[in-house]
Amino acid sequence: MTDPARRPLGVVEALVAVRDQCPHGAVREHAARALEEIQERGAGALRQQAFLVLSTIAGWRGERAAQVKQALRSFLDSGTDASG
Repeated sequence: MTDPARRPLGVVEALVAVRDQCPHGAVREHAARALEEIQERGAGALRQQAFLVLSTIAGWRGERAAQVKQALRSFLDSGTDASG
């Protein structure tokens, strides 16, 4: 059985993790705004918002941060516009 903390995250799940778990308040607010933008504009906003949030979490460290960064990088590298 796969450890849930180690399984790959979808892009929206990664953004929610930033909003809820990043220790930096400004970054959490940015992720919340990104999720609102995605809700308003739909899947077409995912790539831009994922890139912007990934850019803001460079200073976040730890296992969860690495998991989130990997999910966002994988999504951006995949060239898809789906939430995975």
